[in-house]
Amino acid sequence: MELRVLRYFLEIARHGSFTKAANLLHVSQPALSKQIMDLENELEAKLFIRGSHSVSLTEDGFLLKKRAEEILEISERTRSEFSNRRDDISGEIYIGAGETNGIRAIADIASEIRSKYPDITLNFHSANAEDIMERLDKGLLDFGLIIQPADISKYDSLTLPSKDIWGVIMHKKSRLASKKTIKREDLLDEPLIMSKQISRRISNKGGLAKWLGPNMGRYNIVARYNLLFNASVMASKQMGYVIGLDGIVDTSPDSVLCFKPLMPKLESEMGIIWKKERLFSPQAKLFLTKMKEYCEK
Repeated sequence: MELRVLRYFLEIARHGSFTKAANLLHVSQPALSKQIMDLENELEAKLFIRGSHSVSLTEDGFLLKKRAEEILEISERTRSEFSNRRDDISGEIYIGAGETNGIRAIADIASEIRSKYPDITLNFHSANAEDIMERLDKGLLDFGLIIQPADISKYDSLTLPSKDIWGVIMHKKSRLASKKTIKREDLLDEPLIMSKQISRRISNKGGLAKWLGPNMGRYNIVARYNLLFNASVMASKQMGYVIGLDGIVDTSPDSVLCFKPLMPKLESEMGIIWKKERLFSPQAKLFLTKMKEYCEK
């Protein structure tokens, strides 16, 4: 399986057309078709459903698309790491991060590093803890910034000194907007917009899942989200109350939204994680050194 052929396959998948892909790749359509047929024979799988004017991916095609993107990303990272093996520190650092105030610490450190080493590039991937850990395991990320609680026993980690505060984001005209804090019983009869990760009980026994209680079915969940900004838009339309973290979306005096902390108060630690015994590039080592210095202050 050649990287070139995987690039061909992805180009066809993106455009849904052998003709468009052939034009963009500057290869003939018959040659492109033969490469894909050989790939299908090699994998013993049909990758495309061929129509009269377009093609679409089969189930096997979707699987290969995901794997091909990962393979090509790792390939590009490897090429970049070897091309940047010089005395000066340069190259790319790959960081996965959830929506958390901890990103401010990352940004401070990134700014400091870039001021001294302008040839370093930081690549950020926004995702939840599950996705970040999966990408760490596959070697697609150097570091992950996650919100606790989460099972990180198989990783090395640093705990950031600051914490995230949980609460409810709502329209200022909402019934609960006059309250200073929000208790669990306040939410039982209200339309809630909940994190997919929490509503699927992915979290362990601590954190927000514990605060909400054992019976998630008691709550009226009208929508689920994985990006808090998108959920805040729904709250601005008075669709429901968003359970989320403070400081991520605009709840300033000029905003139609407000934030009310939970009671009892609920805070979550933030951690930087990475694979144990990972062989870091010089730029990733530098980032980790700066993170350790930050956490020790």
